Amino acid sequence: MPYVLQHKTSQQIFTCTQVNHYGLAYYGVKFWPDLETAEQQFPAFLHNIGGMETDAWHVTELEEGEMKLCNVKLKNDPNLQVFWPLTRKPEVRKPEK
Repeated sequence: MPYVLQHKTSQQIFTCTQVNHYGLAYYGVKFWPDLETAEQQFPAFLHNIGGMETDAWHVTELEEGEMKLCNVKLKNDPNLQVFWPLTRKPEVRKPEK
């Protein structure tokens, strides 16, 4: 099961540009393969990409199909954000400027 970062207040799932196993860049959900790795790596990861507050995020588990659905809904568009409410159905929004 993939482990992802979820914002504690807004329920936003952390997304960013990544490189897949084919070497192609894509915009999608940042995930780790297991809980231990996620909990160890996410503070440094957030710090390295722009000094984001680690206290605002927590690690949560999604089923692989749920994570893939989030990525499909994002449409590889960095202008979109995905949120994971208690209904366990992704909501995609364009951030307000």
